Amino acid sequence: MELKNINIEERMKYYNVNGLSIVLFSDGQIKKTKNYGLLEVNSNRKVNNDSIFCACSISKFLTGLLAIKLLEEGYLNLDSDVNEALVTWKVPENKYTLNKKVTLRNLLSHQSGIKDPENSFFELNLDMGVPSMVEILEGKSHYCKEPIEVQFEPESEFHYSDAGYCIIQQLIEDVTKKQFYQVINELIFEPLEIKNSQLNMIMSEVNREKFSCGHKKNGKLVEGKHPVYPYPAASGLWTTSMNLATLVLELMNAVKGDSKLGISKSLANEMISPQKGKSWLGLGVFLEGEEIEVEISSLGWGIGFQCMMVAYPHMEKGAVIMTNAELGVHQLEGIIGEIYKSLLT
Repeated sequence: MELKNINIEERMKYYNVNGLSIVLFSDGQIKKTKNYGLLEVNSNRKVNNDSIFCACSISKFLTGLLAIKLLEEGYLNLDSDVNEALVTWKVPENKYTLNKKVTLRNLLSHQSGIKDPENSFFELNLDMGVPSMVEILEGKSHYCKEPIEVQFEPESEFHYSDAGYCIIQQLIEDVTKKQFYQVINELIFEPLEIKNSQLNMIMSEVNREKFSCGHKKNGKLVEGKHPVYPYPAASGLWTTSMNLATLVLELMNAVKGDSKLGISKSLANEMISPQKGKSWLGLGVFLEGEEIEVEISSLGWGIGFQCMMVAYPHMEKGAVIMTNAELGVHQLEGIIGEIYKSLLT
């Protein structure tokens, strides 16, 4: 993939984007990295290959990759009732779960029948404390004030759900008896030699030099500079564009039977296949097109940040685009969309 007919610096100025990092890959390899601008407005900290951005909901792609690794290891089952494996919290039984139970496949593809409560799953406020996942799921925290429950029969409707990925996190912690970030480190980051990514993060505890600050659509800093989401599986990943590209390439390699993580070709292909008749839903990713031309994507949008991962696994090409700007419009309607379209021309 190549950037064509676009002046990145000019478009950054137009959109008030302070910092941007792009990785392009083709033939199953990273071919080009391009870094622009600053990690913090009015500073001298320039974006480089080691710059760490908030990936927001691209965390769900990482969670999907971990889930299929744990399926491979026999910790999880894709199509059984998740309540059979959940220990510390269980999906409440109600009229919607009489005929169909919630499965891991449902949760990964946002078809569990769970809909996020309004005004929930916002950024961490240390004055409110860091909630446990059980407190969140029981509706006993400031971040989610209503108990999570099934509101539609599983597989009947699509509802994009952070709560669903909170359940996946609790499921993984219950079956592995470890914290989610520890499982990610041991099964994903360490084998792939990913060193500039993390999920267990309170910003007061880390060296901020590599970390990008978030910015508003007017280019000014967001309050607190580094918004953190206390839902690692749903939106807690901080990473570099290079590290994120490494994760995408691992999935691509797994699809052709060459996984470093030991993920089988069949499970990797399941991750990028339509789920329950929905042509646009994979496991932890969204789909466009089909067969050899299938495009997978994951978008991140949070306080002060927007980003995108897009790849064509069978054609072994793709891109990662990360910015420290929240433009107030869908990614494809801003600078990320312009870059994406330039790659397709």
